[in-house]
Amino acid sequence: MKIRCLVTAGPTREFFDPVRYISNPSSGKMGFAIAAAARKIGWQVDLVAGPVSLPTPEGCLRHDVVTGEDMYGKVSELFPSCTVLIMTAAVCDFRPKVFFPKKQKKSAGGSMTVEFEYTRDILKTISGSKQAGQMLVGFAAETDDVENYAKRKLLEKDLDWIVANQVGVSGSGFESDMNTVTLFSREGQMLSFGPDFKKAIAEQIVSLLNLSLAGSKPSL
Repeated sequence: MKIRCLVTAGPTREFFDPVRYISNPSSGKMGFAIAAAARKIGWQVDLVAGPVSLPTPEGCLRHDVVTGEDMYGKVSELFPSCTVLIMTAAVCDFRPKVFFPKKQKKSAGGSMTVEFEYTRDILKTISGSKQAGQMLVGFAAETDDVENYAKRKLLEKDLDWIVANQVGVSGSGFESDMNTVTLFSREGQMLSFGPDFKKAIAEQIVSLLNLSLAGSKPSL
């Protein structure tokens, strides 16, 4: 069976005027490494990338997006024909409620208050249209209580696997070339990889998913 893999990577940006936005420090390195690993084992790969300065992995078809809604639009377009969706992107959870069409000027002694609203939960929305044979893999980047938050997301978003990693610590997570992750499956499996380079961890994750798609029960 030919595996078609859809990977999302990097941050999104949410603007409150034409030159200012909120975002996060995601570099896209983990997602790009996963896309490269998936292509390496022969999967067809669509890579939906937020604004990052990384070269496209050889053989992958790249789709550049900026906002969360941009990413949702491209993912929802590509999802029906994919076998596995690996959502590594760090999508902003909030966006400014009002967009100002002109740059907001700083006034002497003044202040600015920006009201935010929740963005669409792409993975939770997409999971509602999941078909038999499709696999959904999420990422949970947390600063604390990582395992509990990851397991909650696994259930709430109806995922097959979730990859949990702690951010805000040295040598792991956002912007780093290294990572340490723990994977949890719908069936209750738990596997840990790292600390290691993201390229090596990506290859381990893809190998595990390949076994899972083939009906084998991955183990360390």
